[in-house]
Amino acid sequence: MKKICIAAIFSLLTIMAFSVPSPSIKGKWRFAGGIYNGKPEGSTDGYQLQRVYTDKTFNAFILASGSKPEKYQSGKYSLSGNKYIETETYSMQPSKLTNKAVQYQVSRRKDTLVLKGKLPTGMQVEEYWVRVK
Repeated sequence: MKKICIAAIFSLLTIMAFSVPSPSIKGKWRFAGGIYNGKPEGSTDGYQLQRVYTDKTFNAFILASGSKPEKYQSGKYSLSGNKYIETETYSMQPSKLTNKAVQYQVSRRKDTLVLKGKLPTGMQVEEYWVRVK
């Protein structure tokens, strides 16, 4: 009886884990650096990169002092558990990522969004985006 009860509880917890919606990433996020092919890079100097997420889309902007925000990228995304899939639909500069779905593992560390994955070019990336309050 005890084994059946433990198995039932485990099954219920497994079902609940898969049915819990992913935490939302809606809002504004500022780029805080990353690791690219094993090489750490800090955040940008003299300007900021910012992403604005809605339920299913994002727009990315360059924010420089004394200038209007300039959109450099946009696209759509899906989030399920720790799986984040992004499809760039617009890029200010020529890009090999436009209209290609790129999958990342996503995690949250307090107010930091961490995107980790492999680009179609083969580059390994881990980016840090801090929530703008």
